[in-house]
Amino acid sequence: MTMSVEAAAQALREAMRATIKRHSLCYLIQGGLMIVAGVLALVYPVVSSFAVVSLLGWILIATGIVQGISLIDARHVPHFWLQLVSVVLSVIVGLLLIRHRGAGLLALTLLLLVYFMVEGISKVIFSLTIRPFPSWGWVLASGIVTILVAFYLWVSLPVTAVWLLGVLLGIQLICEGLALGYLAWQVRTGWPWGQKSAPGLS
Repeated sequence: MTMSVEAAAQALREAMRATIKRHSLCYLIQGGLMIVAGVLALVYPVVSSFAVVSLLGWILIATGIVQGISLIDARHVPHFWLQLVSVVLSVIVGLLLIRHRGAGLLALTLLLLVYFMVEGISKVIFSLTIRPFPSWGWVLASGIVTILVAFYLWVSLPVTAVWLLGVLLGIQLICEGLALGYLAWQVRTGWPWGQKSAPGLS
């Protein structure tokens, strides 16, 4: 007897709900810690920004070492030397980020601002492509705001580089912590999945 797609999806949702409910307390604690860490990152954005650079440096070093170990017995693998160069560059860039965190912070901020600018331009182009669909103006406004923010941050360099990564990290941690905590709380209190609004709000 075959199960319909809707029944399979419902069974999967119930299994996920049961799993999350079993560990809901851990998820609530994790969400709370993420929110606290996000608030601290917003309060101390400079420290957080340098911490991001240091963390990235150590990650690059660790991945380079792990990849290098995997290449010890792989000298006959195609493009071995190219992979070896990648390992060496990963470790060198990681060391440079740790030893010269100020320059690394500025470089990461520049990349982030370029990303914001490209993202804003793509939103503007997309909004003009989909007009006159409903809400195309909101997409256009979002793209324009993103471009203006990127331009403002760009002209504010190098002051921007000191706090931008820390602020973005704080916002990201708070948003993820709230989302995780909200999900765990709703599952823990028995709010069924698929309900369009919270009890009492419909």
